[in-house]
Amino acid sequence: MQRTALYEEHLALGARMVDFAGWEMPVQYAGVIEEHRAVRTGAGLFDLGHMGEIRVSGPSAGAALDYALISTPSALLVGRAQYSMIVNEAGGILDDLVVYRIADAEWLVVANASNRTVVAAALRERVGGSATVVDESDDTSMIAVQGVTSAEVLGSLLVEEERLAFHALRNYSATTMHLEVEGAAITALIARTGYTGEVGYEAYVENAHAVALWRALLAAGSANSHGTPFQPIGLGARDTLRLEAGMPLYGNELREKLTPFDVGFGRVVKLDKPDGFVGSGALAARSARGERFGRTLVGMRVTGRGIARHGYEVRRPGGATLGLITSGTHSPSLGYPIALADLDAEAAPFTLGEPLEVLIRGEGVAAEVTGVPFIPKRSTEGRAQGAHQQGS
Repeated sequence: MQRTALYEEHLALGARMVDFAGWEMPVQYAGVIEEHRAVRTGAGLFDLGHMGEIRVSGPSAGAALDYALISTPSALLVGRAQYSMIVNEAGGILDDLVVYRIADAEWLVVANASNRTVVAAALRERVGGSATVVDESDDTSMIAVQGVTSAEVLGSLLVEEERLAFHALRNYSATTMHLEVEGAAITALIARTGYTGEVGYEAYVENAHAVALWRALLAAGSANSHGTPFQPIGLGARDTLRLEAGMPLYGNELREKLTPFDVGFGRVVKLDKPDGFVGSGALAARSARGERFGRTLVGMRVTGRGIARHGYEVRRPGGATLGLITSGTHSPSLGYPIALADLDAEAAPFTLGEPLEVLIRGEGVAAEVTGVPFIPKRSTEGRAQGAHQQGS
């Protein structure tokens, strides 16, 4: 398995390590519920070094990315970001992405760990010789600070002259800044993005600076002026946080046999691009025929006893199977089980409060349709809101 630059730090903090997409990653430190609540009431520190960072540059890079992705990266202002997807010729989702325009002729595409190689190869093929594609994942660490006090914690490390600009950073914006760590200023791309539904930031740095930055953030978080919780967060709490915020995970809600329309992200698809994009023909043809897309993603609350887990069947009471649970957990914030389900769109509409059943150990357990996200987002542009966005 691969390891991030922070592997030894996780061991020193007593993390329980697991295999995640071929990476040895911390699933928890103090415990999933405690870590989850720390982010909701204070802030938490995440190692996202397993994510993919792919730089696309050159005078024609914007147009090349417009052709490669379903969105319009060329329309971004420098310093802004957008949520996007890369699909195959049939419109099936290869990955969901966050795209940053970091200079006039330079974009950073952030991919999920499990799809980094696929995305980099697809980008190289689609842009051809019109742009330069460099996979910088092996040399880059991403460290996130998410939660109510995240701005205070990360901001305390910024050089004095950049703090005002940092606190003015808008959602889905990014800029290069300098952090004071161990008596030296290190360069980082600071993005106001995240995958928890909370206000938060992601810092991209060279691997050589990752350990020092991680330790500095742990110290700053422990010393925050509000006295609120701050601690490292594992993959377990990252999953419960993103599910409460209604954010999809590739391999669960998103996969190649589904299109962006099937999972509620049709608004991200820009079918009006003059030169189209890979997969636009298939998506436009279905749209023009007025066909219902085959699947629909639905939020659910389990009102009976049990937790709806990935792969469990869903039906209307006493009826035929409508589809499967894609993600489910007991919500630490709400105190009851929640889930997302991939259901047959022909059975839609599914109305708020409508009764459903989840088959748990062969028995139908009562559930009902809910709105998504399950909890209000403090950030108005989390990693999967469509007009937004990161990472699974």
